[in-house]
Amino acid sequence: MMDNGSPPAAAEPSPPTVAALFTGFLWLGLSGFGGVLPLARRLLVERRRWLSAEEFTDLLGLCQFLPGGNIINLSVAVGLKFRGTAGAVAALVGLIAAPTLVVVLLGLVYDRFQADPHIRHLFAGLAAAAAGLLLALAVKIARPLWRRPLSLLMAGGGVVAIGVLNLPLLPTLLVLAPLSILTAGRTGR
Repeated sequence: MMDNGSPPAAAEPSPPTVAALFTGFLWLGLSGFGGVLPLARRLLVERRRWLSAEEFTDLLGLCQFLPGGNIINLSVAVGLKFRGTAGAVAALVGLIAAPTLVVVLLGLVYDRFQADPHIRHLFAGLAAAAAGLLLALAVKIARPLWRRPLSLLMAGGGVVAIGVLNLPLLPTLLVLAPLSILTAGRTGR
């Protein structure tokens, strides 16, 4: 075969092992306090390339619709996708083991020092940082939607309904989810 001068196509990354799922989500659990979704996207899409940006957005959308924490649902879904039940358990345990221990220890410290104004200011600063991370994630998640105007319209409708009009989450989802499925089915996306 002749070389046409173009670089060889990048090989598809192999599916993660159970151990890789555990260590990946363990790192994620240790890295993010107050919100790991931005870090999860970076890990799954950019660093490990286990998911494409579009797959991540679609999977996160499903996980947000399910009861429970989004990142917990995402860890289970990613584990199931690649290694079935063993992968789901490994990803979930990796995600929650170390943070659970850290939170218990921090709770003990906070209980003792909660009246200290420095501790109050520390938590206020952490809340601001978490809000910034969430905003950055929202922008990254919305990028694949720019090519799907109807999906972008549905996402915008959810923001307006919940964020501006203060409508309850469940009824909003019960209206927007079927509409999203219907429009995605009609457009082929």
